[in-house]
Amino acid sequence: MLAVMEGFLYESLASELGNAIDRGALRAGDRLPSVRRLAEERSCSVSTVLEAYLRLENAGKIEVRPKSGHFVRRRTAAIDIVVEPRPARPCTRPSKVTVNDAYTEILAAMRDPELVPLGCATVDPSYLPIQQLNRIVTQVTREMTTVGARYESPPGLLTLRRQVARRLVETGIALTEDELCTTIGATEALSLSFRAITKPGDVIAVESPSYFGILQNIQSLGLRALEIPAHPRHGFDVTAFEAALSTQSVRAVVLAPTVSNPLGSVMPDDQRERLVKLTRRHDIAIIEDEVYGELMFDGSRPRPLRAFASGDDSHVIHVGSVSKTLAPGYRVGWVAGGRWHAQIVRMKYGQSLACPALLGMAVAEFLASGGYDRHLRRLRSALEANVDRFREAIMSEFPEGTRVSAPRGGFVLWVELPANNDALVLHEQSLRRGIVVAPGPLFSARQRFSNCVRISAGVPWSDRIATAIRTLAKLIR
Repeated sequence: MLAVMEGFLYESLASELGNAIDRGALRAGDRLPSVRRLAEERSCSVSTVLEAYLRLENAGKIEVRPKSGHFVRRRTAAIDIVVEPRPARPCTRPSKVTVNDAYTEILAAMRDPELVPLGCATVDPSYLPIQQLNRIVTQVTREMTTVGARYESPPGLLTLRRQVARRLVETGIALTEDELCTTIGATEALSLSFRAITKPGDVIAVESPSYFGILQNIQSLGLRALEIPAHPRHGFDVTAFEAALSTQSVRAVVLAPTVSNPLGSVMPDDQRERLVKLTRRHDIAIIEDEVYGELMFDGSRPRPLRAFASGDDSHVIHVGSVSKTLAPGYRVGWVAGGRWHAQIVRMKYGQSLACPALLGMAVAEFLASGGYDRHLRRLRSALEANVDRFREAIMSEFPEGTRVSAPRGGFVLWVELPANNDALVLHEQSLRRGIVVAPGPLFSARQRFSNCVRISAGVPWSDRIATAIRTLAKLIR
C-alpha cells in the first residue's frame, strides 16, 4: 500500500511541476528546489522527489547540472535554428564610420537606476564579487602604506601581468609577463592597438554587426571600415573576407572570435587557423578582442587566434579585460601586442602614462587566490539561465517574424524584428517609457540593421524585466 501511495505521489508531483513549466510559471533556467528541501515541503520521501525529477528529466523538461542542482531545461535546438537572425550582406567597399549618437543615452542609462538597462552590456552588481574585491583593496592599502605614491609605469603592474600571462598560457598562448602591457580597460587596449598599426585612411575589416566601441575607435582615428558578414553561430565569415581581399587593401582586421558582441557567436577552430594563415600571407594585422572569452556557458575556452600565430613576431594582437566578468569600474585591461609590443608600450606613456596600481593589485590577488575560477563557474550558470529566460520571453511576446540569436556565452541577445520596424524609433519610444535598448544601426559603420536591437540579459529576471519585455512587444506591434 505504501509503495502505491509513493507511486501516486511522484507521478502527481512530476505532473504538477511539468504543468508549471508548460504554463510558464517555471521558465527556462529556473532552479528547482533541492531534493531534500522539496521533500520536507511536501512531507514526502527523498526517493519520491528523486523519482519525480527523473520523470521530468526523461521528458526533457528539466536537466541536472553537476554540483548545482536541477534546472528547467531550455527549449529544443530546432527552435534555435529556425529563429536565428540572418547574416548581413557583404559590403564590397569600405566606408567612413558614423556611429549614431544613441550610444550616449545607453551609457547614461548605466548610471540611472530608474531606467530598465536592456541596452547596457554590463553584468548586474549582484553577480559580481565586488565586496570581496573591495576587502582585498582595503587589505592591500593597510599592508602597503606607500601604494599610490608612484606611477606604475608601462608595461604595468608585474603581479597582474604575471597572473594574466598564466591564464593565457592555459588557453594555448605561449607568452610571458614581459609580452603584456596593462591598460585602462579593453577600450584603451583597442585604441593603442589601432594607433600602433594604422595611419589615417587605412581600411580596417570588422565583423558585421560589430561592437560600437570598436567602430568609435575607427571613426576617431580617421580610418575606414570594411564590413564582413558574421554568422550568428560561427562568427566572422573568412570566405567573404578572402573574397574582399581580391579587390581591397586591408591594413588590419578586428574581431571577437569567442562570444562576439552582439551576436554571441564562436568561430570554429578550423576557421580561426584559416584566418590566421590568410592574414599572415597578406601581411594583415589581427586585433583579437577577448573580453567575453571566459564566459562560454559550458566552461570551455576555445584557443584564441593568438594561439594559432607564431612567436614573438606574431601579427595577432590580443586584447582582454575583467570588465565583463569581474569589476567594470576597476578598469583593468591588458594587451599582448605581438610585433607591436614595444610601440604600444611607448604609446601608453603618451596616452595615459600609467594604470591605477591599487585596483590592479586587488585583481592580481583575486586571480592568484583561485577565487576567480569559482566566481566564473557561478557567473556562467547565472548568465546562461538569464539568456534562456530572456530569449524565451522575447520569442513568446514579440510579434511573429522576430528572430533571436542563440549565443553560446556572454549575456547579450541580437534580435531581428519584422522588416517594417525601425530600431531607432523603438529606442526613442522605449526610452520615454523608462526602457533602454541598443538599436541595430549602432553596430554598423554604415548604420545598417535598422530593424535589429541588442538586448542585454545581464540582470536577474524580475517582474520589472517581464513588464519591460511586454512593453517593447507592444511598441513593436
